[in-house]
Amino acid sequence: TLRPGSGPYSAAGAEPRCPLRGDTMKQLEYGALASRANQIKEELRKGVRRHYKEVIDVSWGDSHRAGVKPLTFVRQVLAACVYPPLINSNNLPLDVRQRAQKQLGTCAGGSVGKGYASGVSEIIHSISEFIKRRDGGIPSQPENIYISAGSQWSIGNILHVLVNSEASPKTGVLIPVPCHITTAVSITGLGAVTVPYYLSEEQAWALQVEELQRALESAKGVCNPVALYVINPGNPTGYVQSRKSVQEVIRFASEKGLFLLVDEVYQDSVYGENSEFVSYKRALSEMGPPFSGTVELASFHSVSKGFLGECGLRSGYVELVNLDPAVMNYIQTLFSKDSSSPVLGQIALDLMTDPPKPGDPSYPLYNQVGTLELYLLRTSQHYNLPGLSCPPIGGGFYAFVRLHLTPKSIQKSKELGLQPDTFYCMKLLEEGGVLTTPGCEYGQKEGTYHIRYNTQIDHLLSLLIRVRSSFSFSESN
Repeated sequence: TLRPGSGPYSAAGAEPRCPLRGDTMKQLEYGALASRANQIKEELRKGVRRHYKEVIDVSWGDSHRAGVKPLTFVRQVLAACVYPPLINSNNLPLDVRQRAQKQLGTCAGGSVGKGYASGVSEIIHSISEFIKRRDGGIPSQPENIYISAGSQWSIGNILHVLVNSEASPKTGVLIPVPCHITTAVSITGLGAVTVPYYLSEEQAWALQVEELQRALESAKGVCNPVALYVINPGNPTGYVQSRKSVQEVIRFASEKGLFLLVDEVYQDSVYGENSEFVSYKRALSEMGPPFSGTVELASFHSVSKGFLGECGLRSGYVELVNLDPAVMNYIQTLFSKDSSSPVLGQIALDLMTDPPKPGDPSYPLYNQVGTLELYLLRTSQHYNLPGLSCPPIGGGFYAFVRLHLTPKSIQKSKELGLQPDTFYCMKLLEEGGVLTTPGCEYGQKEGTYHIRYNTQIDHLLSLLIRVRSSFSFSESN
């Protein structure tokens, strides 16, 4: 059973056995790419002639920066909350004004200027109802939900509880590879060890229990694994777990006594053929005893990712399942102390979990935008261009594309002291005007190379044309 850890830092111990660890951050090369992209943008602004007129930046996790338009309904409600006289204006749809009035009614003094530790009570109840609807009527208790300044903040707080910085051997957390760097840095920053398990690219980046077992065996003598971190839908892979896969992972966690940390921030962005999002909470409950009453779970969601994409509002939540009451008291104190989300972010959470319904004035536009974006995102499955390959993408906003580089190109990159996929990204930026992220930033099997990019809407066709033409120069350099 989970018990509070003893602090954020620990003495030196066994080295983490993962490419994503704190002491390898000096190897991160995206910063140089971003800096060069800014230089090229400035050159273009000054009239320097290139094969392209603008830099297409698809490296970001910020979907709005990547071209996805903010949802009108969300922005209108937020505007009316910030400037209440808009509630009496006929320039806004009736349901927008009603929602803004309702939101202000939950705020102290009727103003969004007041912060709330652990979240506005009414919004927490709204999230609880959303989870219940999502999971087919399975109960969700508001007292098990905590709002924070983003899902990564919530993950960090739960890791703070899990990690015993004075333990010997060190605390270990199983993490997927590839995986975004943020969580790995949080783990090592708390003095714990990341234990990598590799997703199967040959099976569209599927999570395999056999690989979890291998990773667990590799940790013997290095650390004491206490938790398993899962991203579903995947980032950067776009893989969506089946119900059977989720159940297999739950059984594994139960058998090995692992706490489940499940990042589900792309749950509303599932568009792959035959893909369906099944929450770990739902699967756990439907499996029944002994799993439903014993497996400890923290599931995370956020307004920053997925359909809403409101990164700047900094708000997310965690729902906790099967934790010891004493630990829940500790977590209550932890979240109340330092993770209060901005009120506007909490309102966005409420709008995300309770969007316009059929019959509401805002529903036609809201539904049209969502349907159009998901339709266009399906084209992200067509990245199998010359020299590139990409498994079908089931969800999320990213493509993690395999680079089939020539020996000559690989040798050239090594002569320059660069990772081969970083070298490709630099050539793609210089010659094609596309800023992407090299796969080495996320971890990958040795001898394989990748790039990740946001499946941007506005420039998708132009992006594909530039990427396609780019491989000719990678083969000649």
